[in-house]
Amino acid sequence: MTDMVTVENVNTPGKSSCVNAAKYNDMRAAFDAALPKSSPGLTQAETREAVKPHLSDDLFPGGKTSGWWAKTVQLDLEAKGLLVREVTKPLRWHWRPLE
Repeated sequence: MTDMVTVENVNTPGKSSCVNAAKYNDMRAAFDAALPKSSPGLTQAETREAVKPHLSDDLFPGGKTSGWWAKTVQLDLEAKGLLVREVTKPLRWHWRPLE
């Protein structure tokens, strides 16, 4: 059986689901490498492209399904208060500054 990790969704507070831990952790590491630490951050489209070079080709061959995983990780990190959603058009995200 595949190891799973519980994720949250900022858009549906109180609801969680379980996803593949290896893919989640690989995408999370890609976010660490690609997402800026301050404003203005990256748009959703920019984030999807910025994480691809940091992903394992074994888990995401040719970037397959990386868009879905990028959104899942973004929503989870945002729900946990680790990402900031800038109120811009288009929306942009960056890491929450350390306090």
